[in-house]
Amino acid sequence: MNNDLAELTELNHDYVASVQNSDVKRFDEILAADFYCSNPDKSLVDRAAFLRQTAKPVAIKNLRAEDVKIRILGDFAIIHAATSYTTPDGQQAHGRYTDCWAKQNGKWLAVSAHVTR
Repeated sequence: MNNDLAELTELNHDYVASVQNSDVKRFDEILAADFYCSNPDKSLVDRAAFLRQTAKPVAIKNLRAEDVKIRILGDFAIIHAATSYTTPDGQQAHGRYTDCWAKQNGKWLAVSAHVTR
């Protein structure tokens, strides 16, 4: 596994764990200044709004990424994955996400995320 692939694999793991754990500090480290996220409710939020929404504890449990595909195109990468999680009422549910990463000053940063449920 090349260094970029290993680093992006770990960053993807951190990203998913940070969603589940409402880890604003970790997101502050890995989001680009111009980050945007399209949420499952179709809203589009910038970096500041994403950090505010991340600070609120999530109601879902056992969030896991599955079938992760990482495509590296030079200093740009796209991560596609399926998710599984438990809803607040105990049901199993699934979704998908696509995150885009850009290498800026030698460091991979998330520049966008698109989440569906």
